[in-house]
Amino acid sequence: MKKMLGEERRLELLTLLQNHKGPITGTDMAKHANVSRQVIVNDMNLLKARNEPIVATSQGYIYYMAEQAVRTYERKIVCMHSSQETKDEMYTLVDCGVTINNVIVEHPIYGEITASIMVSNRFEVDSFLNRLQESNASLLSALTDGTHLHVISAPSTEMLDQAEARLREKGYLIEG
Repeated sequence: MKKMLGEERRLELLTLLQNHKGPITGTDMAKHANVSRQVIVNDMNLLKARNEPIVATSQGYIYYMAEQAVRTYERKIVCMHSSQETKDEMYTLVDCGVTINNVIVEHPIYGEITASIMVSNRFEVDSFLNRLQESNASLLSALTDGTHLHVISAPSTEMLDQAEARLREKGYLIEG
């Protein structure tokens, strides 16, 4: 494929996102547009600055259309566990039908740091953790000795309640 110029490329990527059912990785978009992944990151930021509803998730970029959204309930929870228990924590949540939207930690210099996760099933959890391991990156909770927050969502408050109860049983939930 020929290399596209900036605005032409951004419009092509926007159309690609709007017509795609799931997330598209920056690497895949870079191959599609014949540019580097960093160019894609810049393009996505420019499109977001134009108020395009693009969300960067751990699986890739998605175009979020409100009319496609299913009614969901959100809750913020505080957790603490070792890095070895991360997979179990995430499996526990998604097994209850919950989506893990993000992780939040409180950094002593930068303040609140939030990272999008957007995983809803074991396959997505495994993909997220595999990418983490392959990139040799650390969990954000490593900055706070395991303490972190999650914004979780589900189609019902009962599912959120069940997820909290399961985390409480395992000793992962911190309550005030």
